[in-house]
Amino acid sequence: MTEMSPSERATIQELLDSDRKQTTARIAMLRSDLDEIASSSALTGADDEHDPEGSSTAFERAHAQSLLDQALNHFGELDQAVERLRDGSYGICVKCGHRIPVERLLILPAARTCVLCAPRRR
Repeated sequence: MTEMSPSERATIQELLDSDRKQTTARIAMLRSDLDEIASSSALTGADDEHDPEGSSTAFERAHAQSLLDQALNHFGELDQAVERLRDGSYGICVKCGHRIPVERLLILPAARTCVLCAPRRR
């Protein structure tokens, strides 16, 4: 496998930038959702343990928090990918050291592993 061409690098940079913008918007939306759930819950003074609607509120809050955590984690992965692109280590599998196929990087620009190493957990 050969190194990425300048046009492939530019395409990857555009993909990473676009994904970062989308993820930033998603994080803002999820934070807003959590704030809305919290303020709604505060206005009703619901007791999650005894209120029949409380379990729904607790589930909504936990679900939104989980989605926010995933989005924040993904944003961190994107930042790391941008840094790897800058320092020249982008596209190298962190497990085996082989090049990650450009086709994989075009689909998953934050990928840190090649296809063979991907199923193996850290």
